[in-house]
Amino acid sequence: MGDLRLVELSATTIVAVNSLSLKPGQEQFLAPVSYGVAATVMNPQTGWQRVVLDDDTVVGFVSADFDRNAIIEHFQSVLWRINVDAEGQGRGVGRFAVQALVAEARERGFDHIDVIYEAGEGGPEAFFLRMGFTPVGETEYGEVIGRITL
Repeated sequence: MGDLRLVELSATTIVAVNSLSLKPGQEQFLAPVSYGVAATVMNPQTGWQRVVLDDDTVVGFVSADFDRNAIIEHFQSVLWRINVDAEGQGRGVGRFAVQALVAEARERGFDHIDVIYEAGEGGPEAFFLRMGFTPVGETEYGEVIGRITL
């Protein structure tokens, strides 16, 4: 990896974000990127979407929301999705994105970030645990709610 940096999602980067590759089996744990983009467009004041660049190549995407008025507590400061291109996985791209998200949450005055994910072989759980998220509950659909305290 070269120099990683974050930029806002834009018309220039969205095609590359939509083209990020996954490792075999990961697609079952991830909704299309367009779902996350639509959520932020609907709530631009609270949504936070960033593209991770390695030099000028798109290697990752992170989407979150910061909404103190969200009725459901786990949606007040939430990591909605993180995608790292298959070639970039295991090279610090995801860690870089989560660290940037943590910094953003702190700057906005939040004391935690939640994430909701599906557990399973090949899923994101091991990554979230390595990043410091701890399971704190379960959704009505059986998804894990993880939390990292800042």
